[in-house]
Amino acid sequence: MTNPVETLILVDKQDNEIGSCEKIDCHVGDGKLHRAFSVFLFNPEGKLLLQQRSDSKMLWPLYWANSCCSHPRVGEDTADAARRRMREELGVDCELRYLYKFVYHASYGTSGSEHENCWVFAGHFDGQLDINHDEIVDVKFLSPEELTQAIEANGDNYSPWLKLEWERIRQDFLDQLI
Repeated sequence: MTNPVETLILVDKQDNEIGSCEKIDCHVGDGKLHRAFSVFLFNPEGKLLLQQRSDSKMLWPLYWANSCCSHPRVGEDTADAARRRMREELGVDCELRYLYKFVYHASYGTSGSEHENCWVFAGHFDGQLDINHDEIVDVKFLSPEELTQAIEANGDNYSPWLKLEWERIRQDFLDQLI
């Protein structure tokens, strides 16, 4: 089955919409700055859900990343897009809290790049996961301390955006989230 063409929102560094572009074209070469989101989901024990990205991903296949990350589509609210992707990837629906947004750029060898204005959300859920195995190979729950230690010990196993976001969440938001 072929994936439908997905059109993403191009933005400037202040997150003003400046156009649109097909998803693949946003990620080739140095990438084009586009809007994205990352979701961090905590269970009742205060552990964070991590996902291991599918081996079919163009960028950072089999790397561990935050609970869910993707892009809003043209005309789609970013918070609504985050909840849509949680349902599609994890079978989870819960309220999300907007934390912050930031711009980053990371290249994955010669395969392409992420160049995103990324909105970061957090939420809590207590339920069963329904994993979309086309998107996710595996999941695990780690305490904040375990995640910090894992990144310090084996940082190359984790996506660049997770490492950037986790540092900021630890510093500015963690005490409010668990």
